[in-house]
This record gives sequence, C-alpha cells and structure tokens, in this order.
Amino acid sequence: MAQVISVANQKGGVGKTTTAVNLSASLGAIGKKTLLVDIDPQGNSTSGVGIDKSQLKYTTYDLLVDEVSVEQIIRKTKFENLDILPSSINLAGAELEIVDKPQRESLLKKGITPVRGSYDYIIIDCPPSLGIVTANALCFSDTVLVPIQCEYYALEGLSQLINTIRLVKRKYNNRLELEGVLLTMYDGRLNLTQQVVAEVKKYFPKKVFGTVIPRSVRLSEAPSFGMPVIYYDKSGKGSIAYMNLAKEITSNHL
Repeated sequence: MAQVISVANQKGGVGKTTTAVNLSASLGAIGKKTLLVDIDPQGNSTSGVGIDKSQLKYTTYDLLVDEVSVEQIIRKTKFENLDILPSSINLAGAELEIVDKPQRESLLKKGITPVRGSYDYIIIDCPPSLGIVTANALCFSDTVLVPIQCEYYALEGLSQLINTIRLVKRKYNNRLELEGVLLTMYDGRLNLTQQVVAEVKKYFPKKVFGTVIPRSVRLSEAPSFGMPVIYYDKSGKGSIAYMNLAKEITSNHL
C-alpha cells in the first residue's frame, strides 16, 4: 500500500513543485513505483515531467468534479517507475464546484484509493493555498512534507499551515503526521542561510531533513525541458540532493 505524501506550503516560490517532481522521479529511479498527483491549477508538475497539457482528455479536475475513474486519467511518463495524474487550469474553479458535494474533503481519497495498492509512493503537489483542494490532499495523506526556502520570510505563514494540518488530523485524518521540513534554495556561504536554518530547527525540532536542496541553475532549467533534474543533469548538485532526499525518506519508512 502506497505511502502518501503531500508537498504543501501555502507560500508560493518555496520549491514545492520542484520538490514534488524531483522527489517523485528520484523515488522512481531507486526502484519505487511512484504516482505524482498534480492538484495545482498551474499544472507545472504535469509539464515538468514532459506531459503536453493541451493533449489531455482528463485531469485531476475530472477526478474531483465529475468523478471520472482514476485509471482513465493516469498517464505513464517516459521516466522510470513514474506515473502522473495530470492537472490543468480547469482546476482553478474546482473549489467552487465541489463546495456543496457531500464529503467534499474526501473526493481525492475516494478517487485515488482504487490504485493505491499499485504504488510504493504517491506524491501530491498541492496548490499554494489552504483551500478545499489542499484539504483533500491532507485528508488522503499519511504525511506532509513542507519545503521552506532559506530566505528572510521563511517561517512567515507557517503557523497557519501547521494549524490546518492539526485541524485535518483532528477532524478527518488521525494518521496525518509531519514527514519533515525541507530546506530549499540553500547557499551555505550566506549568513542569512545559517540564521534561517537555526530558526527552522528551533521551530521544528527533530523534523528538519538532513538533506538540503541547494540553489542550482540546472535545477531551474530542467522544467523547461520537461525533465526532472536527475535526467537532465545526472551528476549535478540538484540531482544528488534529490536522490539523497529520496533515500532519506525511504529509510524513514523502513
């Protein structure tokens, strides 16, 4: 049965999609059958694994709103052990369309559960908000991975995310735990980076990953080629970091 991990932070620009795509690809590369679920209307995870959004018949919008079967929506990618549930801009209106549905917070869980046994990991790329769509991801997940950029406002708004996780845990999903906090855009030469790291470790004792994600031009370039960085720049520092993160996560679940 797949371990389900949501990659969530309502703050934009923290490396959420970069992490969802590259962690999923790295898990696949180390032999774990992985499903990447894109529930961000921008669909950047979808294009980040080389899927042409204009050619899609169904997306996660259809799973949530019209309850189209998950088997009809899943697409194989050209990368090892990696499938995707793609997204599209239609998802931007989904919050309004599902607001009156019964058990609206469990639509994602209900939709994906039929294939959960086919994967080792399901990684969900959440939108940068704490609305119903993100709540659906948290209701289905075992854990939440929170990327935090090593910049001045790193912890801003995080208490709101932690409160949402607690609320979902209490009301809908008592299994939900924090997988860990991932430091992104790391540059060890900067004093500010060291200050942010210290602050994050104080805020989340024992929950900060040993792996950090460095600033990397190659990491930024890879999505424009529709490739995870481990296929675009195999020996680069971004690739090494995400492979290390995949190994750290799998060792946590032994």
